[in-house]
Amino acid sequence: MAEKISIFARFATAVSEWTGRPAVFALALASIVAWGLTGPVFGFSETWQLVVNTGTTIITFLMVFVLQNAQSRDTRAIQTKLDELILTSKAENRFIGIENLDEEELKRLNALLGEAAKRDRHARETALSAQDDGPEAGRGETDEAPPLERAAPR
Repeated sequence: MAEKISIFARFATAVSEWTGRPAVFALALASIVAWGLTGPVFGFSETWQLVVNTGTTIITFLMVFVLQNAQSRDTRAIQTKLDELILTSKAENRFIGIENLDEEELKRLNALLGEAAKRDRHARETALSAQDDGPEAGRGETDEAPPLERAAPR
């Protein structure tokens, strides 16, 4: 099932895992402190400043691509897992692929789902209070959430 992952993807994953460790943060912090302490030795010269500016700029530039690659793959993997859960559950299959909607459509869908959740919460509270009123009061109602027909993308 799992195909061979590219060299860059393996590299990006390894780098993102390595750089996320507290020891690496401590090392970076120690490097900046060491650079700062050498300021008086170099007379706080432009070259002294250029060393840290150039180094941090290069590292930041390269890390953007490495971390973006790792983040994109993680996001795709999570989305695929969610799609599988949707397909194998009673959830609305029409929600698969909504990550491709534009921002306004996602906001609209989110608002509709929020309204559906409020309706569902109210229905459940009503059903619970009806059960408290007696065994006959709650008959015919189910614990299943109402379908989100109006909320699903068209």
